[in-house]
Amino acid sequence: MFSSCSTAVSVRVLIALLYALVLLRTPSGLCSELRVRVRLADGQITEEVLEADNEKDSISIEFRHGDGTLITFVADFKQDVKIFRALILGELERGQSQYQALCFISRLGHNEIIPSESMARLRQKNPLAIRLAEERRGQEQLAMNVAVNLTRAWQLSSHMHNVCSEAREAIYTRQADVKHWLGKGLEGSMFELLPQTEEVSGLASCRSTRDLWQACLCSYSLRLEWYPCLLKYCRSRDTTGKGSPYKCGIKSCSKGYQFTFYVPHKQLCLWDEET
Repeated sequence: MFSSCSTAVSVRVLIALLYALVLLRTPSGLCSELRVRVRLADGQITEEVLEADNEKDSISIEFRHGDGTLITFVADFKQDVKIFRALILGELERGQSQYQALCFISRLGHNEIIPSESMARLRQKNPLAIRLAEERRGQEQLAMNVAVNLTRAWQLSSHMHNVCSEAREAIYTRQADVKHWLGKGLEGSMFELLPQTEEVSGLASCRSTRDLWQACLCSYSLRLEWYPCLLKYCRSRDTTGKGSPYKCGIKSCSKGYQFTFYVPHKQLCLWDEET
């Protein structure tokens, strides 16, 4: 069921040795919240928190993995931008900090997810039910070959600072998206092209690299297990037999994403190792 949203726009990070938590907050009365129980790929049950902000015309989805990793997705319909953030627990015994933050930015495609106005109206009859997506979509491969400067990233989306401030040095996007944004008049100084495989001799995947201080191509995968991807329409008929369509529900989807990006040393990509 829906509950009221917080009264301040902020992102708080609560770090403990076992988990990291960041909550996105939006003004009271302007957003709606839905909590849905879903089953992750590893079989564990988690709770997704879906929020719709009508004023900002945006949707956020947030959930936690069993290992403490916090995944946040934001769809900004005003700017046609989507943001993925991962807060990953660091391996302290291997010299990492308590957590590591990653942010991936790309264009929001048409009909990827239902509008914020429709999301705000969603209700569920049984909040204890475990939801399964009607359509399980494949994994999208994204080569994130451009770094984004956070101090100028407000041009991409008003959500950038709140969502990606912890990932200041690890915000990535695609060169194809950069070309689109430059065509719309955004500042080129916001972006920095990262080294490519063909530009760095011997640049390999982090998975096949043993030297922790060697540059490599890192991969990070995530999946949105349940989200409303389409509106369903039914058709009613009046007394004359004339039909007219009306919204009568949603279609739920699950979709995976794999991001590949440059890191200056493997120490920043310890999850991507051969097993």
